[in-house]
Amino acid sequence: MARQKKPLPLIEKLEITDAGSEGKALGRWNDRVVFVPFAAPGDVVDVQVYKKRRSYFEGRIVATHKKSDLRIQPICSHFGLCGGCKWQHLDYRYQLVFKQKQVQDALDRIAKVPYPGIAPIIGAENPYYYRNKLEFTFSDRRWLTSKDTSKAEGGPEDTNGLGFHLPGMFDKILDIDTCYLQKEPSNEIRLAVRNFALEHNYPFYNVRNNEGLLRNLIIRNSSAGDLMVIVVFGKNDREKIDELLSFIRGKFPEVSSLMVVINEKKNDSISDLNVQLFYGKDHLMEQMKPAEAGQTPLQFKVGPKSFYQTNPGQAQKLYQAAFDFAGFKGDELVYDLYTGTGTIAAFIARSVKHVIGVEYIEDAVGDARENMKLNTIDNVEFYSGDLAKLLDEEFFATHGKPEIIVTDPPRAGMHPKVVRQILLAEPQKIVYVSCNPATQARDIALLNEKYEVKKVQPVDMFPQTHHLENVVLLERR
Repeated sequence: MARQKKPLPLIEKLEITDAGSEGKALGRWNDRVVFVPFAAPGDVVDVQVYKKRRSYFEGRIVATHKKSDLRIQPICSHFGLCGGCKWQHLDYRYQLVFKQKQVQDALDRIAKVPYPGIAPIIGAENPYYYRNKLEFTFSDRRWLTSKDTSKAEGGPEDTNGLGFHLPGMFDKILDIDTCYLQKEPSNEIRLAVRNFALEHNYPFYNVRNNEGLLRNLIIRNSSAGDLMVIVVFGKNDREKIDELLSFIRGKFPEVSSLMVVINEKKNDSISDLNVQLFYGKDHLMEQMKPAEAGQTPLQFKVGPKSFYQTNPGQAQKLYQAAFDFAGFKGDELVYDLYTGTGTIAAFIARSVKHVIGVEYIEDAVGDARENMKLNTIDNVEFYSGDLAKLLDEEFFATHGKPEIIVTDPPRAGMHPKVVRQILLAEPQKIVYVSCNPATQARDIALLNEKYEVKKVQPVDMFPQTHHLENVVLLERR
């Protein structure tokens, strides 16, 4: 007879003491960490454990005995279900405190190297409406909430929805009324498209069966005032496609780029698909202030597949922090690793002798070269390839060893081989920009062989979430 599993505990009156990883708060019970989503330090709550691991529990709040003084009322009606803004219940001032602490914890516990202190985190002037891109998903299996009045009668007949995936559920969509991450007309466009599709019986996508006409809606805007809308369809039904796009064009004349993608694959990525222009320009324009007074503003051409920092206002502050840390004199050879579409390369190019940009995504390099032409910058070269293979002794011998390296890797951090090549190249300075303080700290520990941390500057790029960017200056001993 199989042994019956012991039920997971209900922890009563757990005091939440800190903000932890992945946006979850935490407390301690019987020498074990308990992670609790949507809690706040200072809460006293009853927690039902739903996941047990050797060193920690994960649980959900089932009763509240005391509410933290750090709490505020979330403005979004979807808070608690949508996984996008997990810290919306924390006063923004305290969000910044816990982000600053996240950087300190990573340096203390992972890097374990001396550092001179951390500059106060650079917060956002507006913690809402800061994103320049949102992607919504159509589904015929939306999540039914307490707002569904017909749920008691057996559930609504219409289960179509347009919104975001619920955390951990690939086939369930939370139908969104109002999202506070992107300025209008983002919500107006999404709601109008959803209502038009419902009124005209457009089939919403079913991910399990790979069926349905409507798959995704992508809305991008720019600080220059451009507005791009991309509708992704599951099949090429030209009559219905033209009907919907004509509706969008007529109702929203401010849309400067209207595009369509036919995606018959089983994943939502459009990076390998053709984007067809229905109306307007095939790109939008983004602009950025120059790094130094007297330089002309920078212009960036952003296509439907291009990557650009999702919070352009904070990106300006992030790049300026990296620029200031580098302390360029004007005669340096600089390597910009993981250069993407060349935004950092363009930002620093006018203040140095030469920049070598290296990026593993070939399409991004094409965008980067075009951006240099757009800004009449001629002292930057770009190379594409796997940095762990491309960045070797021969590459440095051919292009020269840099005085300064700027690196901005993805969340996984730098490959150990890239770190090793940086150590062999021995630049005088390394400016390390990271969206993940934990992997950044891991790499700093490896670089500690020859480099010491001189400056640390966190920047909040993602209000209402636990995510942030961090800039570290390392100098050769």
